[in-house]
Amino acid sequence: MIKSLLYRMPYSHSFPEEELEGLRAAQALSYRCARDIAKELQEGWTEVQTARLMDTYLRDSGVKAHFHKSFAWFGDRTRFDGMTNWFQFLPSDRRLRAGDAIILDTSPIFNGYAADIGYSTSLGPNAKLDQALKTLASLRESILALFTKRKLSGAEICEAVVLHIRQAGYEPVHHRYPGAVLGHRLHRMTEAWRPPLPIPFSWQAVTKILSRGVVPDLLNEEHQGNLLGGWAIEPHLGGDGFGCKFEEMIVVDEKGARWLAPETPWI
Repeated sequence: MIKSLLYRMPYSHSFPEEELEGLRAAQALSYRCARDIAKELQEGWTEVQTARLMDTYLRDSGVKAHFHKSFAWFGDRTRFDGMTNWFQFLPSDRRLRAGDAIILDTSPIFNGYAADIGYSTSLGPNAKLDQALKTLASLRESILALFTKRKLSGAEICEAVVLHIRQAGYEPVHHRYPGAVLGHRLHRMTEAWRPPLPIPFSWQAVTKILSRGVVPDLLNEEHQGNLLGGWAIEPHLGGDGFGCKFEEMIVVDEKGARWLAPETPWI
């Protein structure tokens, strides 16, 4: 029983234009939220305060449910050092300081379509972050090339991404995520209210992943199965005292692989 839940394989998938438009709208709203909140950030704000403001922004924009609620991480916490369980990833009372690196991450369900995005910025100038963002931009191009190589498995893609990160002089912080994931599949989801869980993810997220099989929906070095579907890809770099990431959707179907947004949405 447990094995069937973990390894149930996903079916082949194609994306009609209507579905792509729904996914684009959800992702675009998520990035607008992150950018607009980032413009308002001030010294002294806490991660908790920032994440709640993001959720309020999304609710005011018509969002009724989430894959997961919003996260905010500041300064050294953007490296995820010492975070070993889900609760430690939750927004904290860490206050924002001048020059801090910032990561904003949110995952709303909008009109039945889930998005999951990550946005990196800083409060004022941060030359180290600027350089790391250039590495992320080159990594975005490399990831698409890896997905278009039909013979590569999901595990091989993850290994190549880690190599790219290490050769650029950074640590692969996404290895510190639960499941050490580079990404995960996103699916159509209900917006009906469900009681909150004592973890960062919603009932919608948990039930959808369990119904489809956990392992095939997580992209890491242990991935098994095909790569068809919509993937939220989130490479995370760790530098000297800071981390940064992007997260956006890549679509893989019988036509090939492409980023959902042709233009980089997080720059």
